[in-house]
Amino acid sequence: MTRHLLKAEIHCHIEGATPPALAATQARKYGVDASKVLRDGAYVWSDFSEFLVCYDAVAALFKTADDYALLTETYLLELAAANTIYSEIIVSPDHGDRIGLGADAYLAGICDGIHAAREKTGIEARIIVTGERHFGPDRVISAAEYAARAKNPLVTGFNMAGEERMGRVADYARAFDIARDAGLGLTIHAGEVCGAFSVADALDLVKPSRIGHGVRAIEDPALVERLAELGTVLEVCPGSNIALKVFPDFDSHPLKRLKAAGVRVCINSDDPPFFHTSLAREYEIASGVMGISDGEIDEMTRTAIEAAFVDEATRAKLIARFDAQSGSEAGDEAAIRA
Repeated sequence: MTRHLLKAEIHCHIEGATPPALAATQARKYGVDASKVLRDGAYVWSDFSEFLVCYDAVAALFKTADDYALLTETYLLELAAANTIYSEIIVSPDHGDRIGLGADAYLAGICDGIHAAREKTGIEARIIVTGERHFGPDRVISAAEYAARAKNPLVTGFNMAGEERMGRVADYARAFDIARDAGLGLTIHAGEVCGAFSVADALDLVKPSRIGHGVRAIEDPALVERLAELGTVLEVCPGSNIALKVFPDFDSHPLKRLKAAGVRVCINSDDPPFFHTSLAREYEIASGVMGISDGEIDEMTRTAIEAAFVDEATRAKLIARFDAQSGSEAGDEAAIRA
């Protein structure tokens, strides 16, 4: 069991964190028939394309700033209950515009949810603005420009998500230049649907400190060595990878091999209920299925905190809290063995 381990997560899409029960409540609130994407308390899809359709249908159930505050607070409270001290949530202001809410109100609702959860539990959270690749370079650039001018202390990173097979990384490089110049942390989805080449392209053209997923780098030993040398952090989401058939099972998942090769990795949940998982379950899988020790899992959690897009004062507080508790638990375990 890993309930006792402190946790941190730096890769989760806010709409993708919607519990099915909350989605059902929202559907009733707005008189929406969600039966095509929500049945028997679970989301329904069969491949990546259908997953995106299901995701968009669930996201459409959140229409106001208050809806987004509720969603954000609900997810962060779930994390806090699982002993999580830090979370970064991926958001799309472009989505706020598309649904008629507006990017500012969308972001304000998410911020309200973060503040409410922190007040209740002490969990710290930040926001990563994302551009959605499948809507084209102009929209991704617009998302970067929005993030750059937001001047919101909770907006600390920029990302690109969506359909990896759309366009070339070079087509989107300007967006990352805008975000970098604004002082935002950079991460990008790569090496999930597409192979190792997409990770190499991201390193060459974006030069991010982190990569979302990145697990198919394992297909290229030289690339794995490069990642280790650079210290680039991979935001690994095992449950998501298995659900989307990136790998056939957890035994073949490369998390453990990547770590053994010196790559900096951490554990995340991506779109947890869509993949029948949670951050707590991801930690359980790492321990009970992948055979990763508590000490190694702690190293991954510390990596997430070290790579977090936060100011240094906040990072120091998080690391101090993490080290104090993990060190205490290590001592307790040693005493029990003695």
